[in-house]
Amino acid sequence: MSVSAMSLSEAARNVRALAYAPYSGFQVGAALRTVAGHVHVGCNVENVAYPEGTCAEAGAIAAMVAAGETAIAEVYVIADSPTPVPPCGGCRQKLMEFAAPDTPVTLATMDGAEMRTTVGALLPGAFGSDHMERT
Repeated sequence: MSVSAMSLSEAARNVRALAYAPYSGFQVGAALRTVAGHVHVGCNVENVAYPEGTCAEAGAIAAMVAAGETAIAEVYVIADSPTPVPPCGGCRQKLMEFAAPDTPVTLATMDGAEMRTTVGALLPGAFGSDHMERT
């Protein structure tokens, strides 16, 4: 089944409302479409020990992997911020693990502002598995 960008937007918006963010109040939702056309979602889950929380993008990736898929075709991230909020550094690396550098990423606000970019533009010079190959 092919999923449109609007469907990803709706999925990310809907899961954002479920985010567990009692400390910061900053809810984030992420939706990704796999190359097979399936949509997986994630929301941020905070913990009183801040570093122990998880990001929305990481949750969506975990859901994708748990469903037996490992290839991202498109990503959509939404938060209630004045400007579109990019993934943190760790999530950029996580996205790069499962997406090609030219994979589209849409960053959005609850007010409807969107910024389109790619996984590669979010993480130039990314560390990849090719760096671990021995010559």
